[in-house]
Amino acid sequence: MRLGIHVIAFNVEGGTAEVGPELARIAQAAEAAGVGWLSVMDHYFQMEHVAPAEDPMLEGYTTLGYLAAHTSSVRLGLLVTGVTYRHPGLLAKIVSTLDVLSGGRAQLGIGAAWYEREHRGLGVPFPPVAERFERLEETLRICLQMWDPDNNGPFQGKHYQLAETVCSPLPLSKPRPPILIGGGGERKTLRLVAKYADMCNLFATSPEEVGRKLDILRQHCDEVGRDEASIRKTILYTTPVQIGDDLDTFVAEMASYAKLGVDAVMLIARGERPSAWVEQVAAPLVPKLAELPTA
Repeated sequence: MRLGIHVIAFNVEGGTAEVGPELARIAQAAEAAGVGWLSVMDHYFQMEHVAPAEDPMLEGYTTLGYLAAHTSSVRLGLLVTGVTYRHPGLLAKIVSTLDVLSGGRAQLGIGAAWYEREHRGLGVPFPPVAERFERLEETLRICLQMWDPDNNGPFQGKHYQLAETVCSPLPLSKPRPPILIGGGGERKTLRLVAKYADMCNLFATSPEEVGRKLDILRQHCDEVGRDEASIRKTILYTTPVQIGDDLDTFVAEMASYAKLGVDAVMLIARGERPSAWVEQVAAPLVPKLAELPTA
């Protein structure tokens, strides 16, 4: 099992002037630890169930570009982009740019979006959930077409119409940047995973619940004629793992997920000096998790 680090807060020691330097330290510590990938949230406002909406929140892809300049091997992505945040043609171009400038280390993490307050706050349309899922599927199709070197033609969808799908330069990742779809919705989200994604990301609610979700994903894969084993299974672990915790207890818990075929866990960086958390929590976990066999 591999470890990823997810950054969700930017209230760092020293205030706003220290956000950039601390992010650089997080990136360098993650690479030194052998972490598999590094992600940040994609939100306009901080999530209200985490901290006040007025707390610092950076724009996601600008942040990944900064992290790309401070790393050389870790994969970079957002966990996850709301489909409403950027026009899909622009989104494909942004991910392509990140992939080129990072030397082929970008991935597209995407979902149906949910945080209505930030949309209303900044004047971004927030359509009903059924429409957001329609837009999500069209966005996935547009990104795949944008990254197809043999198809610069138009795209005609219900919600998006593109006269040309030119994307130059193309991503360095082959055949294209990996696509991760976040969420565990059983009728729509997991169906889209089966049709389009290279990876899924589920909340680590319990091994039993994640196992049930993966059974449903398997059913969707059977329906679309896809080998379920071709999709990487990842989880986001939201329970705090703090400096000084018994890490072996966490590893034992992860063993139950590994048996289900989950091959990566995303941990949320903690504290006002998250780089220290990476050094003291993430770094010792990398070799421990690597010993866990996955199904």
